Amino acid sequence: MRIDVLPDSDAAARKAAAIIAGEVRAAASRGRFVMAVSGGHTPWQMLRALAAEDLPWELIHVLQVDERVAAAGDPDRNLVHLRESLLARAPLRSDQIHGMPVEASDLQRAAQDYAATLEQLAGSPPVLDLVHLGLGPDGHTASLVPGDPVLRVTDKDVALAGPYQGHRRMTLTYPVINRARSVLWLVTGAEKAPVLPRLLAGDQSIPGGRIAQERAVVIADRAAASQLDESKKEVRA
Repeated sequence: MRIDVLPDSDAAARKAAAIIAGEVRAAASRGRFVMAVSGGHTPWQMLRALAAEDLPWELIHVLQVDERVAAAGDPDRNLVHLRESLLARAPLRSDQIHGMPVEASDLQRAAQDYAATLEQLAGSPPVLDLVHLGLGPDGHTASLVPGDPVLRVTDKDVALAGPYQGHRRMTLTYPVINRARSVLWLVTGAEKAPVLPRLLAGDQSIPGGRIAQERAVVIADRAAASQLDESKKEVRA
């Protein structure tokens, strides 16, 4: 796993957007680019930077890595910010953004339906072109949270997790994340500094450490990378 360290979160977001743009262009011959994105302040910066790129937008489909179970339009929903970051800025149609159906009365069936959407877009079993992930101070990624039974799911690509920070979640699981052609970690902020070395070491005791590393790159800011050995950093101005 390669790590690039940027001066601050803005630079990290722009770098991550440039990586995604490069992968979209490289995938143009396949006729479709399917990516899944996580939520967070820096990821929304990343997507706004991506929206400014000259890309074959008609080929792009955007899925969610995870989502809070909350009403439509709730500001806690990642989908609200995903749409604000992309639809108002990039020539994407609304049907190219595929929100997790967390408003459904039957959430188990809704998770199955979202898994079917993945298959329609990315094959069976689905192979996503890119999965963007964040890293929590507790080592969680997506809604794969320490101690949650969803960590043990091996036979589903989409599952429900228990309550975390006030909301139950729907999330992609390890099988589909680990099949992805590439994984892009965006890790910013000093609160991530203690856990980032554990991610890079593949520490299986944290959820993030169970993500496959061979096709992964980490984009971090200096604050998040402050506890890394200098030899592990590739620093970008």
